[in-house]
Amino acid sequence: MAANLRYQRVLLKISGEALKGDREFGYDPAAVEAAVARIAEARELGVQIALVVGAGNIWRGGSAVGMDRVTADHMGMLGTVMNALR
Repeated sequence: MAANLRYQRVLLKISGEALKGDREFGYDPAAVEAAVARIAEARELGVQIALVVGAGNIWRGGSAVGMDRVTADHMGMLGTVMNALR
Protein backbone atom coordinates (compact mmCIF):
# COMPACT_ATOMS: atom_id res chain seq x y z
CA MET A 1 0.00 0.00 0.00
CA ALA A 2 2.92 2.39 0.64
CA ALA A 3 3.73 2.41 -3.09
CA ASN A 4 0.56 4.46 -3.77
CA LEU A 5 1.55 7.24 -1.39
CA ARG A 6 2.86 10.58 -2.62
CA TYR A 7 5.51 10.53 0.12
CA GLN A 8 6.70 7.33 1.76
CA ARG A 9 9.01 9.04 4.26
CA VAL A 10 8.36 12.34 6.01
CA LEU A 11 10.05 14.48 8.63
CA LEU A 12 7.44 16.08 10.87
CA LYS A 13 8.40 18.95 13.18
CA ILE A 14 5.60 19.63 15.65
CA SER A 15 5.82 22.99 17.35
CA GLY A 16 4.85 23.66 20.92
CA GLU A 17 2.35 26.11 19.44
CA ALA A 18 0.54 23.21 17.76
CA LEU A 19 0.40 21.22 21.00
CA LYS A 20 -0.68 23.96 23.39
CA GLY A 21 -4.34 23.96 22.33
CA ASP A 22 -6.18 26.75 24.14
CA ARG A 23 -3.47 27.20 26.78
CA GLU A 24 -1.05 30.12 26.82
CA PHE A 25 1.92 27.75 27.13
CA GLY A 26 2.72 24.12 27.86
CA TYR A 27 0.89 21.16 26.36
CA ASP A 28 -2.84 20.53 26.13
CA PRO A 29 -3.57 16.78 26.45
CA ALA A 30 -6.40 16.97 23.89
CA ALA A 31 -4.13 18.66 21.32
CA VAL A 32 -1.42 16.05 21.92
CA GLU A 33 -3.93 13.21 21.53
CA ALA A 34 -5.23 14.72 18.26
CA ALA A 35 -1.70 14.98 16.87
CA VAL A 36 -0.91 11.42 17.93
CA ALA A 37 -4.08 10.15 16.23
CA ARG A 38 -3.16 11.84 12.94
CA ILE A 39 0.39 10.54 13.09
CA ALA A 40 -0.91 7.03 13.80
CA GLU A 41 -3.24 7.25 10.78
CA ALA A 42 -0.32 8.13 8.52
CA ARG A 43 1.77 5.33 10.01
CA GLU A 44 -1.03 2.82 9.41
CA LEU A 45 -0.96 3.80 5.73
CA GLY A 46 2.70 2.81 5.62
CA VAL A 47 4.31 6.24 5.90
CA GLN A 48 7.69 6.22 7.64
CA ILE A 49 7.76 9.20 10.02
CA ALA A 50 10.65 10.96 11.71
CA LEU A 51 9.37 13.27 14.43
CA VAL A 52 10.90 16.39 16.02
CA VAL A 53 8.97 18.06 18.83
CA GLY A 54 9.52 21.69 19.79
CA ALA A 55 9.88 22.98 23.34
CA GLY A 56 9.68 26.74 22.98
CA ASN A 57 6.25 27.24 24.51
CA ILE A 58 7.17 25.42 27.69
CA TRP A 59 10.04 27.80 28.31
CA ARG A 60 8.14 30.88 27.15
CA GLY A 61 5.74 30.13 29.96
CA GLY A 62 8.64 30.89 32.27
CA SER A 63 8.01 34.58 31.71
CA ALA A 64 4.88 34.14 33.83
CA VAL A 65 7.17 33.42 36.79
CA GLY A 66 9.74 36.11 36.02
CA MET A 67 12.06 34.51 33.44
CA ASP A 68 13.43 36.95 30.84
CA ARG A 69 11.77 36.43 27.41
CA VAL A 70 15.06 36.20 25.51
CA THR A 71 16.37 33.59 27.96
CA ALA A 72 13.10 31.67 27.64
CA ASP A 73 13.35 31.74 23.82
CA HIS A 74 16.93 30.46 23.93
CA MET A 75 15.94 27.67 26.31
CA GLY A 76 13.06 26.74 24.01
CA MET A 77 15.40 26.46 21.04
CA LEU A 78 17.79 24.31 23.06
CA GLY A 79 14.86 22.12 24.15
CA THR A 80 13.90 21.59 20.50
CA VAL A 81 17.46 20.52 19.69
CA MET A 82 17.52 18.14 22.68
CA ASN A 83 14.19 16.63 21.58
CA ALA A 84 15.67 16.05 18.12
CA LEU A 85 18.52 14.00 19.61
CA ARG A 86 16.29 11.40 21.24
